[in-house]
Amino acid sequence: MHYLSPVKILSLTTPLPVEQRPLASAEVDPPVPGPHEILVRVHVCGVCRTDLHIVEGDLPLPRLPLVPGHQIVGSVAALGAGVTLYAVGKKVGVPWLFNTCGSCEQCMAGRENLCDNGRFTGYHVDGGYAEYMVVGEDYAYPLPAAFTDAEAAPLLCAGVIAYRALRLSSIRPGERLGLYGFGASAHITIQIARDRGCEVYVFTRGAHHRSLAEDLGAHWTGSADALPPKPLHGAIVFSPSGEAVPAALKALGKGGTVALAGIHMSPIPVMEYATIYQEKTVRSVANSTRQDVRELLEAAARIPVRTEVEVFPFAEANAVLGKLKRSELRGSGVLMVG
Repeated sequence: MHYLSPVKILSLTTPLPVEQRPLASAEVDPPVPGPHEILVRVHVCGVCRTDLHIVEGDLPLPRLPLVPGHQIVGSVAALGAGVTLYAVGKKVGVPWLFNTCGSCEQCMAGRENLCDNGRFTGYHVDGGYAEYMVVGEDYAYPLPAAFTDAEAAPLLCAGVIAYRALRLSSIRPGERLGLYGFGASAHITIQIARDRGCEVYVFTRGAHHRSLAEDLGAHWTGSADALPPKPLHGAIVFSPSGEAVPAALKALGKGGTVALAGIHMSPIPVMEYATIYQEKTVRSVANSTRQDVRELLEAAARIPVRTEVEVFPFAEANAVLGKLKRSELRGSGVLMVG
């Protein structure tokens, strides 16, 4: 596979504030797929808030140096021994869940998203801020033909987490759903929720985010600490601010659920018991299963979901992460890699 050399990557050696441009360009030998793995030529990679938390060191990193990125759209460039699910040239997507052990208590209970030995793309293994990456054939997904590469990228994390968070919020068709923060995941959630006949109430600081929410059919929009005109049946907090949790609980009706969709959040303020009384529930959303990915991709094609994307050159990854940090992206940022 010498004809692939050298492969361009963006590597993190030392976590730093994104303003200090912690991702550095490098050239390395191409990865080689092992048994039941495929080599993916990366076309695009979505930029996720989890990438920001990794780059800035908010999450404990299992290894360095590291290539981030886990919303990967590409094509199969080569096959490892024993691959049967894909042929060279097939377009595939690679999400956050890289692999699981299949044998721990969580996996055996159908909760592979909580696998005790799970590994994640762009965290335990090098991800999609690179021209090529490898993944097991069982952890890659064929993508709906209706989406361009850039349109498909946000579905692989923002979309999947939106789908799982919506389920864990226990919201039912026709009920009132609150969304706290309106970035990449929330702008997909609102479309799925509206497809189910829900009224969606959006809480966000940014006027441009409120405008996008209204364009996508929000029933009501307001500031992050506002109270909606009617109590909510369920809410999802996408914002990394812990202060959003008591705000969401106060907006919630009796017996409602607040789902926390982020992988990292600032401390949740001390609150009075009355804030969570009346059998309200707060629960976190952790990762996703392979079935979540399959169901989301099917739903996205059927609805169809419209992903709002801003496309940037590969070399601008640091700058795009900065825009994400400052809430300056309308929808999802996507890097053109290959």
